[in-house]
Amino acid sequence: MSSISRRALLAGAAATALATTTRPAWAAPLATADGFAGVNSLGQNGTTGGAGGPVVTVRDADAFLDYCDRNEPYVIQVDGVMRISSKQGVRSNKTIIGLGSTAEITGGGLDLYRRQNVIIRNLRFTGADDDAISIQQSSHHVWIDHCDLSGGADGLIDIVRGADYITVSWNHFHDHSKTALLGHSDSNAGQDTGKLRVTFHHNFFDGTAQRHPRVRFGEPIHVYNNYFRNNTLYGVASTENAGVLVEANYFENVAHPIYSGYDESGPGRVVERGNVYVRSGTPETLGTVVEPRTYYPYTPDSAAGLPGTVPAGVGVGRI
Repeated sequence: MSSISRRALLAGAAATALATTTRPAWAAPLATADGFAGVNSLGQNGTTGGAGGPVVTVRDADAFLDYCDRNEPYVIQVDGVMRISSKQGVRSNKTIIGLGSTAEITGGGLDLYRRQNVIIRNLRFTGADDDAISIQQSSHHVWIDHCDLSGGADGLIDIVRGADYITVSWNHFHDHSKTALLGHSDSNAGQDTGKLRVTFHHNFFDGTAQRHPRVRFGEPIHVYNNYFRNNTLYGVASTENAGVLVEANYFENVAHPIYSGYDESGPGRVVERGNVYVRSGTPETLGTVVEPRTYYPYTPDSAAGLPGTVPAGVGVGRI
């Protein structure tokens, strides 16, 4: 008698339900990636995730990881808490989205290694034993939206080793130190220069200490309409000749809102405009930066209203 594969067992018996391929109601209203994840480049027309593939619902970690590891497009709906360890791989052309406000990935994180076209939305990440989300080795077109990230052992989001065309939007970062790293090493200019194009918008950096983000080499990095509050070390750091535009953000109780150069890393270029600084220090600026408008259109909100609109809109259960 032939043996039954682990995948077949999971597909048949792991509390997983296949649904229609029609976009379900929970995907509205922010169903289209904007910022750098929405740019047509590298053979990818924006970021569509698993659109066109089957919609599945997973309620246990084995089924979740099985679908993440499949080569075909899938929309993976997460129902409940997925307890994992280490960094678990996600293949290309996936949408991973939590149902309601209680979907969670805890204990480990997600790793995108030479992947593209991935959407991660409406998920809580807690207690990762490494990075909560790692995007690396030339992965591109990734959208992280409406997540809640806290309490990991290392970074909450690391975007490194030539990753490109990524948007991080409407997320709540809290109870953590090293929030978001772009470019892992001062010695990696050859792989990272001209890459690491990332948009951060409408995120709430809520008492996190540093890296909102910390950037090496990439250009342009667009940081706009974020709310920075009580960040103990610094807000944004541009280093190693990175080009960062910090635009229409609200900094509250941030002694060092913007650095050019940090620790042993050399200075980066940084332009600031339209920001609000409340009980915060003086930003450091240097040089010029490529305009994000050369890649995509956008209209920033007024920075003054962000303490109201951002906390009310970020995190899980809001889409």
